[in-house]
Amino acid sequence: MQNVEYIIVGCGLASIAFCEKLREHNQSFVVFDDGSQQSSRVAAGLYNPVILKRFTEVWKAKEQLEIALPVYKRIEEELNIIIDYKLRILRRFASIEEQNKWFTASDKPTLEPYLSTQLVENNNTNIDAPFSFGEVLHAGRLDTETLIDNYKVLLKSSNSLIEEPFDYDLLKITNDAVLYNEINAKRIIFAEGFGVKKNPFFNSIPLTGTKGEVLTIHAPDLNIDYAIKSSVFIIPIGSNKYVVGSTYNHSDKTNEPSAEGKAELTSKLKTFLKCDFEIVEHVAGVRPTVKDRRPLVGVHPEYKNLYVLNGLGTRGVMIAPYVASKLYQNITNNIPLDEEINITRFTS
Repeated sequence: MQNVEYIIVGCGLASIAFCEKLREHNQSFVVFDDGSQQSSRVAAGLYNPVILKRFTEVWKAKEQLEIALPVYKRIEEELNIIIDYKLRILRRFASIEEQNKWFTASDKPTLEPYLSTQLVENNNTNIDAPFSFGEVLHAGRLDTETLIDNYKVLLKSSNSLIEEPFDYDLLKITNDAVLYNEINAKRIIFAEGFGVKKNPFFNSIPLTGTKGEVLTIHAPDLNIDYAIKSSVFIIPIGSNKYVVGSTYNHSDKTNEPSAEGKAELTSKLKTFLKCDFEIVEHVAGVRPTVKDRRPLVGVHPEYKNLYVLNGLGTRGVMIAPYVASKLYQNITNNIPLDEEINITRFTS
């Protein structure tokens, strides 16, 4: 019998963030992951404190960045990898009216640190931007695929990763423990993303799921080292390659790339990109989204050693360390979860 403090199901951004809290406090754990959930791996990985469609602040952006960036820095240093790339994000203006809305937003105290008041003129003939750009400050890109791949290597090195599907029927729950095969744990954290829909303990939480598709293109004539947000994002990843995304499909819940998704991204990209490009990769994943756009965190209403850490949506890079910290504090120090992330908001 293997005795651990925690079993964690899933190995995406939420799971890794919670593992880091456990490692920080010398808590033992094992992670189950079968690779079935792709949303963290295929994510574009931008962290951006501004909702660029409406020029409004991302929910708790300051608090999230203050917690998240040191976590990723610590992982980089320990694993000797680079995953956090500081990156300028330029919002392409479609009109003078959008410029004016940008300047109005930049006067708000919560947005002033993040929105530059200096227009950025377009000097790239391969980009159509007659109304210039606005620059987002304190933004960047996390290489989520490199993070997950290397973190799994770390988990394997300590025999903490079990790469097989989790069989809910084998879970035995007592008042003070959970038993799974030969593993005896005090608690179990389900951080499965959209996979939670198959979880009999938490499949009633209102997780809707939104499919996102992303292209990687090769565009040797483009030659930019900043991200552009227009009708789609275009994000440089080196070697004249760029990530283009993303789509939002509320009906298709598969991880399979679609012809419709490719056509949508390509069409939107061509509205402002004027050079030739080649599509070199096309991937998809179902994001764990919630109708009120807040995470789903908390304890099972009946089994007090079962927890869920989910619903990170489109901003998992920023949110994951924040909600992982909140859940750990709730479990360890009995600090109540904020109502806006607690799963009880949908049941009480």
